[in-house]
Amino acid sequence: MIRTLRDGFKELNLNYDLSMDEKFEKYKDLLKEWNNKINITSIENDEEIFIKHFLDSILLLDKDNSDSSKKIIDVGTGGGFPGLPLKIVNENFKVTLLDSLRKRIDFLQEVVNSLKLTDVDLIHGRAEDFGRDVKYREQYDICVSRAVAPLNVLSEYCMPFVKVGGYFAAYKSENISEEIESSKSAVEKLGGKISEIKEISLPHTHIVRKIVIIEKVKETSKVYPRKAGKPSKDPLI
Repeated sequence: MIRTLRDGFKELNLNYDLSMDEKFEKYKDLLKEWNNKINITSIENDEEIFIKHFLDSILLLDKDNSDSSKKIIDVGTGGGFPGLPLKIVNENFKVTLLDSLRKRIDFLQEVVNSLKLTDVDLIHGRAEDFGRDVKYREQYDICVSRAVAPLNVLSEYCMPFVKVGGYFAAYKSENISEEIESSKSAVEKLGGKISEIKEISLPHTHIVRKIVIIEKVKETSKVYPRKAGKPSKDPLI
């Protein structure tokens, strides 16, 4: 099964270090073990985990950033995607994983310990609360999220974490033209600008993943993020 990963890295023009074999195997095994207890993912087949979680997570990487040193926060990380696979590939990343479910954070702590990863910070809580905390607000070069939410809602969760000059990378599916168009005003209110939409074929599949890159061009108003629950109930337009 590990060949699936190696071939995927080759297709994406990324270097694969053999030391990653053990890390990704352990991660997969722990994901399956914990999934029986807390339902982290609906994907249970080994090969699909390698493709739809691990390879999908690293689609943001290219030869320019696969060994760079950046501070990254993954909002609504769930099973650690995309933050932990990005960290496994690039040990120079300083990664924060944020999730609202305590049990998922407990799972991620075991993964971090088992893989002996350093510079990984785990936070249990809501993005609306931590986005106002000066310890985290506008402290990150990159925010990433694979969370299932409209782009205008995700942007209110994520943009407050990004420093000016950094960017938010939203992992999206293929048909998002209308969603992007309807989110432009909200993104601007949050201090951002949609600068690029990366279209990347997910190896071993017919899936074309789109990653929306939103640059942080000015500080986010202190009005945002609004109180917990407000961004999803009353999305910015």
